Order: sequence, then structure tokens, then C-alpha cells
Amino acid sequence: MRLSVFLSALFLSTAAHAQAIVPCGGNFNTFINNIRSEAVSQGHSRNAVDRFLANASQDSRTLRADRSQGVFRRDFIDFSRAVIRQDRLTNGRRNADRYASIFNRIESEYGVSRGVLLAFWALETDFGAVQGDFNTLNSLLTLGHDCRRPELFQPQIFAALELYERGDFDPVRTQGAWAGEIGMVQMLPRDILENGIDGDGDGEVNLKTSAPDALLSGARMLADLGWRRGEPWLQEIDVPQNLDWAQTGLDNSMSVNQWERAGVQARSGSLGNGNLQASVLLPMGRNGPAFLAYPNFHVYFEWNKSFVYVTTAAYFATRLEGAQIFDAGNPTPGLSGSQMEQLQQKLSNRGHDVGGIDGILGARTRAAVQAEQTRLGLPADAWPTLELLNRL
Repeated sequence: MRLSVFLSALFLSTAAHAQAIVPCGGNFNTFINNIRSEAVSQGHSRNAVDRFLANASQDSRTLRADRSQGVFRRDFIDFSRAVIRQDRLTNGRRNADRYASIFNRIESEYGVSRGVLLAFWALETDFGAVQGDFNTLNSLLTLGHDCRRPELFQPQIFAALELYERGDFDPVRTQGAWAGEIGMVQMLPRDILENGIDGDGDGEVNLKTSAPDALLSGARMLADLGWRRGEPWLQEIDVPQNLDWAQTGLDNSMSVNQWERAGVQARSGSLGNGNLQASVLLPMGRNGPAFLAYPNFHVYFEWNKSFVYVTTAAYFATRLEGAQIFDAGNPTPGLSGSQMEQLQQKLSNRGHDVGGIDGILGARTRAAVQAEQTRLGLPADAWPTLELLNRL
């Protein structure tokens, strides 16, 4: 199964700020009728809504995919080595040459570096080769009916209806990832409405078959999410062993000049503008790879909430632009899935919000780990170890 089928679960995009519109759960037909009534109340014609929902059905395969999130338990080194394959690097560079004029336009209009979009394009759909075979409308309806995250998916149903009314969505034939994303860089219907661009000049916005449309639309969405023109996003660094580890992590930042004075150095080349704010990112603790995360790195979390995916995508983008393979170091062994759940439960019992007991080392679990490491006098590098688990 392709990567983005798993990754889609945590894709939030601009819909993350929406609210559920109709009651979730209960009888599915009742839910469809509520969606129909809500659509009409929003001003959509009854005939258009009826045609849009004529073949609506619940998709059990979508629900199974939504519950299968084991990939997020993998650590950064394991995950990044698995997905940043040589064929993706080779195809990425070929596509950079093939669509050089589009990337030049993107960098001119939106300030988004080409490696960023190439990495998303590769990880989401292998450059458009595998875009998903789920009926988009049925997936959105199924997830909007499910009470796990209706506030994310219900607004996408109405966005898809707007696309349908414009002639840009077929409720029967439009397919994509199980979580409702469409096209080469996997965008949700609302994002297509707000940021879709006709990049090839054919009068249509087609993210499934037109690379210029998909790339320009993705760039516009990143700009809309706050991408800072022409600035870096992630850079590998060397860190001194006497660094104050409690100052590391995405919740802490200093100017690049301050990090330099603390002994942080670029592994190759030079660090970014000294006045930029940045965070030292240690995805596997103080003995593993080390990166400097600039403000643009945070925009990645508007695309996907998975820490491991975001760090991998950002690092992959630097590789596509010539960065060397990261120094893996010698990280302290991490925890198994069951041990991670035990740790999260202990952290939760101590009042930390870890975002759920799911065995996944996300941003909130990392913050809680760092807080407890500081309290216990351990190196506060946010990397959970057996020692921390036993101390708790």
C-alpha cells in the first residue's frame, strides 16, 4: 500500500480549523439526509444536491485505512531511509529539469523552493503514479459520518459539492486517497477551491493529470499557510556535547547568531541569516541526527501533523537540492510501541497532554518527555528512553 494512504490520516491543511456541521454517527442514511438538508440551506439547489449524493454509500475500506496507522510508530532514521529511495531522488531531479519553467515560476511568484514541492510530490504519489483508488465522495461521507474527526471531513463534503457545481468534481468517478485528497500532491477539496491554479493554461484546474496545475496549486497553498519567501526550512547541523539540551525542540527558538555562539555549526556550508529564529531539532535525541529548523519548517505541520513525516519531507527536500545524507550518529535505543504507550500513560497520569495513548511519538509527547527529563535531571533532548520510562 502506498505511503500517502497512511499519511493522509494526519493531513489537516486549512480544514483543521473547521467545525462539524451536522451530527455524526447513527444511521448513515439519516446522516446523508442531514447533509442534503444542510447543503440546501446553504443555498445549493435541491436538484444539484440530489445528483451529487445519488450514489452515496458508506465505505468500510476507508474506515479500515483510517484505523491502520502503524507507520507512525517508526522512528525518523528508519522511516526516512525507507521512503527516500534512490529512484525517488533520481526521478525528482529529472522532474526538476522537466518542469524547470514551472519551478522558476513558483519560486518567482510564491518563493517556495523546488525541492519542497518535489519532495511532497514524491512522498504523496510517487510523482503522480499512484494517486489512490478510493471514491473521494464516499470516503469524505464515511469519515464525516464517523465521530472520530467529523470536524475535519464534513466541510470537505460541501467543498466537493462546490467543485461539482463548477464542473471540477465527479461524485462517481473522482478518486484519490482514502482521506479525500485528490491529485498529484494530494489536496483536499477545500484547498482546491481556495488555491487551485490552472498552471498549464487549458482553462481547467486538474490536479490529477496536470503537473503544472498540481505544483502551482501546492505552492499557492503553502504560501497561503504562511510560507516565508526564499527562506530555508531545515538544515543539518553539528551540535556540541555541552549544549543545553533543554533549549532544543520546536517549542524553543533562538536566533541563528545565538545558536552559533552556543557552538552549533552547519554540517556543510554555512547557517542561514543570523537574525532568523530557529530551533535545534533532535528527532532521535542528542546522539542522533541534528537539524536547525527555521520558521518555514513549521508550515509543514499545516500540511501534515506527523512529526516523522514532516521531518522526513523537509529533509528529503534538502536532499533534492544537493544536501548530503544525514549523519545518523549513534542514538540511544528508543521504546517499542507498547513501551511508548506505557510512557504516554505515565506522562498523562502526571498531567501532560500527550494527544492520546497511541504509541506514536508526536510533538506533544516529545514536549512532555522533555519536561519530565528536565524535572528528573536527565539530558532534556525529548527522546524517550527506557531509563526515563523506569524513572517515571
